[in-house]
Amino acid sequence: MVKISQDFAPPFKLIAPFFLIGSLFYFFASVYLFSFDAANLSFVNPDMIAFTHLFLLGFVMMVIFGAMAQLVPVVLEVGHFGVELFYAIWPLLLTGTLLMVLGFLYFPALLPYGGVTVLISMLIFVGEIFLTIFKVEKLTLVMSSLLISNTFLFFGIIFGLLMALSYAGTISLDIASLLKAHVYAVLGGYIAITIMGLSIVLVPMFTLSHSFSLKPLKISLIMMSAAVVSVVISSFFKIDILAYIGYALAAVSMLVYFYLIYIIYSTRPRKENDIYAVSLMFSYISMLVSLVIVVFYFLTQKEEFLLASMWLLFFGFFAFLITGHIYKIIPFLVWFEKFSPLVGKQKVPMLADMVPYKSSQAQFVFCAVGVVLITIAILTKGDAFLHAGASFLFIGTLAFIRNVFYMINFKA
Repeated sequence: MVKISQDFAPPFKLIAPFFLIGSLFYFFASVYLFSFDAANLSFVNPDMIAFTHLFLLGFVMMVIFGAMAQLVPVVLEVGHFGVELFYAIWPLLLTGTLLMVLGFLYFPALLPYGGVTVLISMLIFVGEIFLTIFKVEKLTLVMSSLLISNTFLFFGIIFGLLMALSYAGTISLDIASLLKAHVYAVLGGYIAITIMGLSIVLVPMFTLSHSFSLKPLKISLIMMSAAVVSVVISSFFKIDILAYIGYALAAVSMLVYFYLIYIIYSTRPRKENDIYAVSLMFSYISMLVSLVIVVFYFLTQKEEFLLASMWLLFFGFFAFLITGHIYKIIPFLVWFEKFSPLVGKQKVPMLADMVPYKSSQAQFVFCAVGVVLITIAILTKGDAFLHAGASFLFIGTLAFIRNVFYMINFKA
């Protein structure tokens, strides 16, 4: 288990807005689903592009940034280079996300402004993380994963800004070439590698697992990094074979990572299946099914298979991995700030007491059913399944917002 220390943790008031805003964007993304027509889903549709950025920037990136603000100094055992910078990151990311969504939907002229605002927020984040990491004399594997992922994020946001400028007509570039590089640099290079690095800290900490080898993590990181570089090079130089090599490396990388998670879970002494455990189980099952479905896409070249695969990756793997961890991270941070000084002086709640049991279970069930129904809708092009799935997700994400507010404002 990776050694952690709370001595360098930033104040919770700095972290809370990231989780609150992220949960709201998760809800808005579920509402957005009602506007889609199952028979006309396509990656090139502006509605789909806006939806993707709403979910990835507003929910996934917002929550990851908040989690890293807390976890990076704890794992590195050094203070942030400039912790106050995080007070500027979430307003900039929030504003930039909204401008980009509006730009894709209604006003393309807003895209450069939204893209630059997101770029500034992410450059501040990347710069602060780099400067914090550079304070450490010796890098561990987890620290290296953060360094690699943030390097890919830097290039990913540059590609994204160039695409936004081209989409708005400010400059003329080959958007198709940039798209592949942008998607892989952000999804594979940043989000996937960040998840790998952070989960190897968080999963063992919350399951009390130990004495497992980090060699699979090293292999997975190397393969995913090579995959991203291969796809980026192929997108600029039109070398198709490099792209397919990258796809294969990324898939194997995720399987190796899944194997490591399986080892951690199989050796955990804490066997109860709480909301955290079941969320992660659904998350990793979604990842595996997503990999299976994408194989059908390469065999048939039918876009619905790629759409279904990406849907499961986003709302199955990313969403449940994030929400599951939030049910552990927020109670831990709130308990540490509010109740740890009271230990030995009065009765304090357990971490499990701070999670609303029935509401969290309802959130899991409704969101899981929604993800499955919409997967069926994408594959069958059935509007009835799409609207039913959106309804389930609407209720589930609404419950999740309620749970986040409950945990943040928990009173013994």
